[in-house]
Amino acid sequence: MGKKDEMLIVEEPLYHDTWKLLKKYRDVVWSLELSVQQVRNRFEIEYGNTIEDFLDSVYLAGADIAGSDIEHHAQCIERSHRMLKLLDSAIDLLRNKHKNGESYYWLLYYSYLSPQQMRNVEEIIEKLRPHIRDISMRTYYRKRQECIEALSSILWGYTSKDSMEVLEQFVPGRQEKG
Repeated sequence: MGKKDEMLIVEEPLYHDTWKLLKKYRDVVWSLELSVQQVRNRFEIEYGNTIEDFLDSVYLAGADIAGSDIEHHAQCIERSHRMLKLLDSAIDLLRNKHKNGESYYWLLYYSYLSPQQMRNVEEIIEKLRPHIRDISMRTYYRKRQECIEALSSILWGYTSKDSMEVLEQFVPGRQEKG
């Protein structure tokens, strides 16, 4: 990552949040899968049946598990799952609706989302060649920045500053009266 990219991350908090979220994506997916598997194994060992069967019997019996370890684990897993779903749906929207969506999707996929992390930027660029014509190192960094900015606007919405800049393009010279 170049100094310009680092400055953008420091100066733009929403870009920084998106970048941080993408950098942690593989770890969160892995952690979530491990958590689910550990909870499933623990239930099968402790209760002799699956979580689904256990919860069905608890709910049918009218038992309340509020405040228990079981409820806490289920809530943590559900929170992580919802966060991943939110990111995945934002990426789908970017891919299907943005004018550069398909190339942005592949850039995100090989940079952050693929199950196996690429060794370096050169390997990412090689994987991107079928999807992005004439991609160089410089183009990769520029497109990655554009892509993360576009994803940020989906995840966090336009800031009022962004909205004012767009409005200024349609109604030049308009200034807010304060």
